[in-house]
Amino acid sequence: MSLNKAMLIGNVGRDPEVRYLDGQSGNAKVATFTLATTERYRDRNGETRENTEWHNIVAWRSTADVVERFVKKGTQLYIEGRIRTRSWDDQNGNKKYTTEIIADTLQLLGRKSDNPGSQSGGYQQQGQAYQQQGYASAQPAYQQPAYQQPAYAQPQPAAKPQNIVEDMPDDDLPF
Repeated sequence: MSLNKAMLIGNVGRDPEVRYLDGQSGNAKVATFTLATTERYRDRNGETRENTEWHNIVAWRSTADVVERFVKKGTQLYIEGRIRTRSWDDQNGNKKYTTEIIADTLQLLGRKSDNPGSQSGGYQQQGQAYQQQGYASAQPAYQQPAYQQPAYAQPQPAAKPQNIVEDMPDDDLPF
């Protein structure tokens, strides 16, 4: 049995690069971008230190569609995926390696107003259109139920168990 899983929460370091690949499977879409994760800790002197790791993220097909539409530099994301290392020979014949996270799951985090993708027409506008079409007609029919908070009741002391020894004083602690 084996497991290859990466889970990251971080901020996008640059605008994603989206490409369309021609081939037997049709036009496959791939999006690549970097994600920064930062670890904060205190050193021996009590000073706060930061260690930032940069991850290369690759998203395919429908996940790449989401990246193309909503992800911009600075967007906070949660990503689940697989770690993949690949190699190639550069122009001088040197062997080069890169490690990537192949994104299986991608979730936008943070508030819409904090997301740079929402300011350029991203998911915020779509959300507004959905709200206008889907919920606007339902709102007049919805009525707040008549619900009142129950009055606060003073908690009652629990009944004393029958097997407690009565001759032990309350302040006689063993330590």
